[in-house]
Amino acid sequence: MFDFLFKRATEASAVPTASAATPEQDAASAAAASRRDEQTQRAAALNGNEAAAVALILESEFAGVRLSAAEHVQSQPALEQVLHAVRNTDRRVAKLMQGRLDAIRYRQAEQQKAQACLEQAQRLLQDEKLTPNQVAELDRQWLVVAEVPTLVDAFAAARAALAARLEAQVNLQRRIIDALAAVRKLPDSGLPTEEALQALERHTADQADYQQAPEHNALPRHLLSDYAQALEQTRATLTAPPKPAAPAASAVAPAPTKPAPSAASTSAASPDAPQAAEAAPAKPPKQAKPAPKETDKKFLETMDALEAALEQGQLHAAAEHDKWLRDHKTRLSPAQTEHLNHVRAELKRLGDWARWGGNISREELVKAVEELPAQKLAMSELAKKVGSMRDRWKQLDAVSGHAPKSLWERFDAACTSAYAPAAAHFKQLADERHANAAKAEALISETRALGESAAAEGADLKNVAAAGQRLRQMWTRLGTIDRKEKRKLDHTFDKVLAHMLAPLSEQRKVEAAKREELITEAEALEPADRHTLDKLRRLQERWQEQAKALPLERKVEQALWQRFRSACDAIFAKRKETAHAADHERKAHLHAREAICKELEDATFSGEDKAQLAAIAKTLKDAATAWNAAGVVPRAAEVRINQRYHNAVGKVQAQADAIKRRAGAAQANALRDKLRLAQGLEAAIAGPDAIDVADWQAKWTALPSLGNDYERALQVRFNAAVAAVDGQRAAYAQELERNRARLLDEVLRLEIVAGVDSGAEFARERLKMQVEVLQSSLKSGQKPQSATAAYLQLCAMPALADARTASRIEQLFRRIGASERA
Repeated sequence: MFDFLFKRATEASAVPTASAATPEQDAASAAAASRRDEQTQRAAALNGNEAAAVALILESEFAGVRLSAAEHVQSQPALEQVLHAVRNTDRRVAKLMQGRLDAIRYRQAEQQKAQACLEQAQRLLQDEKLTPNQVAELDRQWLVVAEVPTLVDAFAAARAALAARLEAQVNLQRRIIDALAAVRKLPDSGLPTEEALQALERHTADQADYQQAPEHNALPRHLLSDYAQALEQTRATLTAPPKPAAPAASAVAPAPTKPAPSAASTSAASPDAPQAAEAAPAKPPKQAKPAPKETDKKFLETMDALEAALEQGQLHAAAEHDKWLRDHKTRLSPAQTEHLNHVRAELKRLGDWARWGGNISREELVKAVEELPAQKLAMSELAKKVGSMRDRWKQLDAVSGHAPKSLWERFDAACTSAYAPAAAHFKQLADERHANAAKAEALISETRALGESAAAEGADLKNVAAAGQRLRQMWTRLGTIDRKEKRKLDHTFDKVLAHMLAPLSEQRKVEAAKREELITEAEALEPADRHTLDKLRRLQERWQEQAKALPLERKVEQALWQRFRSACDAIFAKRKETAHAADHERKAHLHAREAICKELEDATFSGEDKAQLAAIAKTLKDAATAWNAAGVVPRAAEVRINQRYHNAVGKVQAQADAIKRRAGAAQANALRDKLRLAQGLEAAIAGPDAIDVADWQAKWTALPSLGNDYERALQVRFNAAVAAVDGQRAAYAQELERNRARLLDEVLRLEIVAGVDSGAEFARERLKMQVEVLQSSLKSGQKPQSATAAYLQLCAMPALADARTASRIEQLFRRIGASERA
C-alpha cells in the first residue's frame, strides 16, 4: 500500500551516474530530450484539439507531456479511451480522466432523474384522477435532483399546470359541498314551495355542470351520489302533499296509524302502488281498559320494534320480530289487530321487493363468479374471491330469503368450476409439503450419520465446517412444510446439527482467540515506526493462513475481520495523516523559500557604493540564513526553487559586482592619473625647465584620494619629488636616471609573472629574465611575491620612464587590477 514511499529511492538508485554514462547513452539522452521538446511544443499548440491530444497521449513516453495534453480531453468517448490506455501506466492522467468521467456520469444521472420527474409530471397531467399525494411525491423527487438548466423551465411549466388542476379540484369540490349543504337546507329554509322548487331546479341544472367538469373524476366517490340523493330527497319532500290533521286522541289508548315508509321501501316501491299517506278514518274513543298483563306488554313492545325495524329498512330484524309475534298469541283490540295486519302487509310487500332485489343481486353474483376464470387471478386471490362470493350469497339468504334451487345450483356449479384451479394448486402445495417433509427426514438422517463420524478422533474440522454449512443451506432450501411438523423437524435438525458441530465449535473458540491476539498486536503497532508496514503485512499473512486453515462462523468471522481491518486502517490513516502533515510542512517551506526568492528578485539598493555593498551583503546573509532555516521542500519543486534561488542570488550579486566594477574602474583611473602625475613631475625634474611646485601641488590635490596602500606609496614618491625640486634637484635627477634600468627590469619581471606580452624588442631580455626568475624561485623555495606587493613596489620606485615604458606599466596595471577585482 505504501510502495509509493519507496518509489523515488528505487528510481534514483536505478539512474546511472554521469561518470558512468557512455557515448551511446549520451546520444540516447539527447534524442530523448529532443523528443520531449518536440512533444512539449505539440502539447502547447493543441489549443483544444481533442483528437490530437488523445493521439499525443497514446504515443508519448513522457508523463509531463501526457498530463499537459490531457487538459484538452473533455468528451466521454475520448476520456474512456485515454483512461483504458493509461490506467496502469500513468496515475495522474488516469486520475484526471476518471474524475472527469465521474463528473460527466453524475451530470447524466441527474439529467435522467430530472427527465424522469418531468415525464412523471406529464403523466400526471394526463391522469384523470390527479391526487395531491402524487404531486407531493413528485415535489419530493424533484428536490433531491441537482439543478438541470435545460429541464427547469419545462418542469416549472408542468408543475404550474398540476397546481392549476389541484386548485380547480379544490374549487369544484368546495362548490359541490356548498351546494349540497344548500340543497339540504331548502326544506327547512322557510321559503315558499315555489321559490324552493326554483332553487332546487337551479341546483339540479348545476349537477350536469359538476358531472361534466374536467376534474370531476378526481372528486370523492360519494360526493356526486350524495348530491344526487339529496336532490331527490329534497324534491320528494317539497312535492309531497301535506298530511291531514290527526284525529283527537283517546283518553284511554291512541288509535294506531300506518307506519311511514322507510327509505328502503320508498326506493323499492312500484310506481303504481297506492300512496301510504292516506288519512285513517277517525274512530270514537273507547273506554279505558285494565292494565295489560306482562305478556301483552312484551307483545306490544315487539309490535313497536317490528314497526321501527320497518321504518329503518331492517327487513331481517322485522321478520324475526314477526316470527316471535306469531309464536306468542295474545288478545288484541280491533284497532291493534288492524294495526298489526297493516304492519304485516307492509312487511310482506317489502319482503317481496327484497326477494326480487335479492334475486337480481344473485344473478349478478352468478355472472361475476362465471367471469372469474377469464380474469387469470392468482390462486390465493381466486380462493378469496370465491369465498367472499359464497359469503355474499349467505348474506343475501339472510336478507332476501332463500334463492330458487335452480339459481343456487347454477351458482354452486360456477363456484366449483372457478375454484377448481385453486383446489388443484392447493393440493399440489400439500403434496409438495409432504415431499419436503420426507426430504427433511432424510437430511436429518444424513446429519446424524455425519455427526457420528465427526465425533471420531482425527476428523478434518474444515470438512466438518463445510458439511455443516452445506447441510444448513440445504435445510433452508427445503421449501414449505406443514407448520406443526415444521417446528418439530426444525428442533430435531438443530439438535443433530449442534451435536455434529460440537468439536468444531470448541476449535473455533481457540481460533477466535488467536484472531483476537492478532487484533491486539495490530492495535499495539506504532504507526510512526519504520518497520510497522512490514509487521502489519506479516500479521495480514498470518490472518489469511488461519482463515484458510479453519474458517469461523460467518458472523464471527466478519466481526473479527472488521475489527482487524479497522486496526490496520487506523495505522494506514495515521501514516497518511503524518504524510499529509509532512507534505503540508514541505509546502509551507516551499512558500517560505518562494518568499525569500521573491524578496531577492525585488530587492533594490540606493545610496553610496559602500552603503549599497553593505546592504547587499546583509541581504544575502539574511536570505541565506532564512533559506537554510526553511527546511526541505516537496521533491517535485526542489530543483525549480533551488534554481530560482540561485538566479535571485546571482541577480543581487551581479548588482554588487557592478558596484565593485564601477568602484574599481574609478580607483584604477585615479591611480593611473596619480602615477602619470608623479612620472610627469619626475620627468620635469630631469629636464632644464623651471618647475612650479604650487601648480603641481594643485594638480595633485585635485585628484581623488585612493585611500589605500597605493595612495601612501604614490604620496611618498610625489612628496620626494616635490622636496627634490627645492633642494637637491640634480642629485634626484641622477637617481631617477639610475633607476631607469631597474624600472625596466621590474616591469619585465612583472610582465613575465602576469603573462603580459613585452613586445618583440624585449624578447631576449624576457627569456633571460624567465630563466633567472625560475632559478631564483627554485633556490629560495619561497613563495613568489604577490602581484599587489610587486605593483606597490613599482609605484613607489622613482625612475624616469619613456612613453613606451609608461604604456607597458599601464597595460600591466590593467591586468593586475582586473585580477584583483576578480
